[in-house]
Amino acid sequence: MTEIRFYHLERQSQDQVLPTLLAKALDGGHRIVVKTADDSQTQRLNEYLWTYNPDSFLPHGSKKDGNAELQPIWLSSKDENPNNADVLIVTQGSNTAMSGDFSLCCEMLDGHDGEAIKAARGRWKEYKTAGHSVTYWQQGERGWEEKG
Repeated sequence: MTEIRFYHLERQSQDQVLPTLLAKALDGGHRIVVKTADDSQTQRLNEYLWTYNPDSFLPHGSKKDGNAELQPIWLSSKDENPNNADVLIVTQGSNTAMSGDFSLCCEMLDGHDGEAIKAARGRWKEYKTAGHSVTYWQQGERGWEEKG
């Protein structure tokens, strides 16, 4: 079964959190697919990951760059796994039917968007019913806190 983690963003934006998650996954020897809502978000994220920190580098690519099999991080608006990743990160506003195809699936959600939270609750129930290991992480005053 897949380990599913929800990341409820309240104190930081997805752009602030995502590079840290990607770096931790890479450091752990994982390959990652980042699923975006559409091609324009994929392109924006591709550009952002080149410039977010001048002292850091996250090796990544998208269909624009090609060579998916060589990319440790693949950015896409499609449900796909062309780089043989074991981690899927689903960004805000996107959905996937492939969460069970990875060892770990992380879902990012905007903690200020009531509809996103409601939809996440529904997916939580579906994942639990399917037998996945599900955890919910929310940004608190001391950092990430696991919620029941």
